[in-house]
Amino acid sequence: MFGLGRKPQKTETTAVEAEEQRASLASPDDFLLEIFGVTSSAAGVSVNPTTALQVPAVAAGVKAISEAVSILPLHAFARNSDGSRERDTEHVAYRLLNGDANPWTRGPQLRELLTSDAICHGNGFAEIVRDGDRQPRELHRLAPTAVSIETDTVTGEPRYRVSAGAGQRLLDFRDVIHLRAPSPLCTDAVSGKSPIMQARDAIGLLITLQQHACRLFANGGRPSGILSFPGKLGAEVAKRVKLSWQAANSGSKSGGTAVLEEGAKWQGLQFSSVDAQFMEIWALSITEVARVLRVPPVLLMDYSRQTWANAETGGQQFLTYSLAPWLSRWEAEVTLKLIAPEDRDTLFVEHLTDALLRADFATRATAYGQYRSMGAMTANEVRAGLNLPPLPDGNSLANPYTSSPSSKPEEGNSDE
Repeated sequence: MFGLGRKPQKTETTAVEAEEQRASLASPDDFLLEIFGVTSSAAGVSVNPTTALQVPAVAAGVKAISEAVSILPLHAFARNSDGSRERDTEHVAYRLLNGDANPWTRGPQLRELLTSDAICHGNGFAEIVRDGDRQPRELHRLAPTAVSIETDTVTGEPRYRVSAGAGQRLLDFRDVIHLRAPSPLCTDAVSGKSPIMQARDAIGLLITLQQHACRLFANGGRPSGILSFPGKLGAEVAKRVKLSWQAANSGSKSGGTAVLEEGAKWQGLQFSSVDAQFMEIWALSITEVARVLRVPPVLLMDYSRQTWANAETGGQQFLTYSLAPWLSRWEAEVTLKLIAPEDRDTLFVEHLTDALLRADFATRATAYGQYRSMGAMTANEVRAGLNLPPLPDGNSLANPYTSSPSSKPEEGNSDE
């Protein structure tokens, strides 16, 4: 079912490649700049994945999502006829995504990388390397910037053109794990749209604020000023005076004693209203980044509105609103690419999210006690949740808190 065995069909390029053809490197337009990851923001600075990740708030948001995806086990389950399910640790999907994806990359690490790629570039790619029987054997990450997506005009199927060295190769969609970033702006139903690029103005403002703060503190944390002379200075003289003053009183020499000659006067400038509201603007920009990534501000290390009351539900909110769309896309893509169509009625993959919802010890103890008393968990299942070894007689679902004897009659004591 995973074999290709099909004649090549006529393909058409995506909108990305069509726009690239209309522009040129000599005269690039905004769309072409975006393709190469150089997108201008309203703040006047270029925003791309590299510059965006230099902003601590952006880096924290990307890491919060990608690292959370990587630490959650992604298990394969076999669905039984009675509705129950059993873990299938022998299935290739479980092995590749939780064990070794390839000889040099673990499965959780690959999931973290592809999730980060999708957030920063809009798409994360991994090639499925198959054996002679067309069975998946390894997963290899593909750099997002080296992959372009083409669409078959007959079937509508996507294909992936990968640039490697001096050559290119075309991969069938069945041989590529393609993680798309969730975005309402995608119209081709094939590629994703980076949330970082959607928030480039907010991120550009943060970059500008960082640069402004660096320049300000490089000058001793004080604004610039005006150096005036009683007579008129020529352009060359004024330029030399300016450079001389900056060399003697800026940077590491800021704050020293200045000597003024020829009747010169120094007038320091006051902080503007924008400078006075610097921290407010910075905090607003961090909130904007949190919004576009759908990450609680506390995960960006913004504790300005954090309380003990909302901290308790923070994990659930992060799972529901931030991670759930990513986990759903991972599960759908793995099912489509690593589980044969004839097995999808009885096999499925699912993330185990208990690790994110783990409460404090007292709350967990109360919950485990209730589960034991209602017969929902055995003692060994509780001990497994506490990372304790099993007991020989710990597999019973009987309520350990009841003292009434069993109603089952003993053998040989029947009234008959």
